[in-house]
Amino acid sequence: MNILLTGGSGFLGNALIRRLSLEFQYTVRSMVRKSQSPEFDEVIVINSLAVGSCFQSELEGIDIVIHSAARAHIMKDEVADPLAEYRKVNVAGSENLASQAAAAGVKRFIYISSVKVLGESTSGKDPYTESMTTTPEDAYGQSKYEAEEALKKIAEETGMELVIIRPPLVYGPGVKANFLSLLKLSKLSVPLPFGLVNNQRSMIYRENLVDFIIRCIEHPNAADQTFLISDGQDLSLSHLIRTIRKAMNKPAWLLPVPVSLFRLAGKVTRKTAVVDRLVGDLQVDSSKAQRLLDWTPPYTIDEGIKATVADFNNRK
Repeated sequence: MNILLTGGSGFLGNALIRRLSLEFQYTVRSMVRKSQSPEFDEVIVINSLAVGSCFQSELEGIDIVIHSAARAHIMKDEVADPLAEYRKVNVAGSENLASQAAAAGVKRFIYISSVKVLGESTSGKDPYTESMTTTPEDAYGQSKYEAEEALKKIAEETGMELVIIRPPLVYGPGVKANFLSLLKLSKLSVPLPFGLVNNQRSMIYRENLVDFIIRCIEHPNAADQTFLISDGQDLSLSHLIRTIRKAMNKPAWLLPVPVSLFRLAGKVTRKTAVVDRLVGDLQVDSSKAQRLLDWTPPYTIDEGIKATVADFNNRK
């Protein structure tokens, strides 16, 4: 089995390529924006996925494409037109790669999308399912939705199998962004005001996501399907901090501050969306993946958090 992986040097791609190459011994060709460890089969440094880029040689002999490269979500995007910038890579780039993959005879195209195509919150609603209407609320989510639609059209016209995976927040060793900020906050030897935040949020440990992607490579039931996946256990912010601090050998130190005060502060500071991501719900129903592909996460949340904290403690 010959696999082309984009984004092989990224947070997800680096972990994925290690298991593909070293454990499963697939032949992997990795397309990256920067040089990578020479232990892998073949590394191709590219400048762009955008329209005009040709990947004929990279796709030669490839059976499966795993497309994880993207312009990542940015909380405070400073470009004049964020959606236009996201579209260049996440939509046009994905469409360009998939069109060439289909022409090259690639059997299956696995696209790493995002739960953000469905929205930002399930507060007061049922957990997200694959059959729900897409309602992206920011430029990143919109670009991921548009990419999904473009890839579906290519798959329908060419017969190339398409698998779409929509993960929620992904954490693990080397995590950055909001989860890294939470690790830094949890490490402080001070009480935190989240004792009454009993929301429910789905997450997925990176190694669980990697395991599911690998399941989708050859499983016949994965063809032309869309999946929401998670660790299978949703956590409140208070529970998450307790779990992190336990892994750090620290007491929980959580103060019982009412959630209404957080929401009031969000309105006053005009950061309602930021506060909702902190104290609101975002749940996904991953039963389809379990039912259709007979998949269960190999790692528990506690195991994932312990590995993430251990890596965090070892950073300089």
